Amino acid sequence: MKRIGGILTILVLAAFGVAGVAYLTGVWKPTLRTAASYPVRGVDVSNHQGEVNWPMVASDKIVFAYVKATEGGDFKDQRFAENWKKAAAAGVLRGAYHFFTFKTPGKTQAENFIATVPRDPSALPPAVDLEFSGNGKPRPSVAEFRRELDDFLKRLRNRFRKEPVIYTSAEFYDPYLKGYPLKRLWFRDTFVAPRLPGGSRWLFWQFTDKGRIKGIRGDVDLNVFSGDWPGLKGMTGDTGNI
Repeated sequence: MKRIGGILTILVLAAFGVAGVAYLTGVWKPTLRTAASYPVRGVDVSNHQGEVNWPMVASDKIVFAYVKATEGGDFKDQRFAENWKKAAAAGVLRGAYHFFTFKTPGKTQAENFIATVPRDPSALPPAVDLEFSGNGKPRPSVAEFRRELDDFLKRLRNRFRKEPVIYTSAEFYDPYLKGYPLKRLWFRDTFVAPRLPGGSRWLFWQFTDKGRIKGIRGDVDLNVFSGDWPGLKGMTGDTGNI
């Protein structure tokens, strides 16, 4: 019996190992089947993707994109202007996003974003990327973080007249955003469809960071919208009750 138990343990560990390798290499995408039930698909891109062939992206049933514009108080993505212009020309509905850093005041970060992103009534609401990766330590208190985030979001609302979208994951949500008013949530979960506490609902779901589509070399983040195309299109003119 001990021998049988040992063999079973080895087989289980081997299965987990194979699954892990398949996930890390992009062969196995556990959320793909669930995400397929949401037909409004999009990508988020930055300079990391290199030159994007936007007409080919659009031909692969990608209808929206979030394009990285800025990070912190002074970083500007070198392909933002190109992606912003070419995505629109290809008929892809696009919005801009900012990577929020702990070490720079929200006011300074908002000024960087506002100086970089055009105020375009045809664009999706601006988005802010909140995550630990790339932020280092020490980490601020919840009160300090929320104070700077509030300042950042207030300035974006005043400038763009649209309610911003907040991108995050469970790792960041639990310590910093639980109980925070999230009107427009973009959630990352590459294992299962998001199940948020307190009945919160997601607007966008990033279901894989290992997507492959026409027009982009290598892996890319893939997202879905929770509603239909008219609902997504309507966000371009929706002030979110500002």
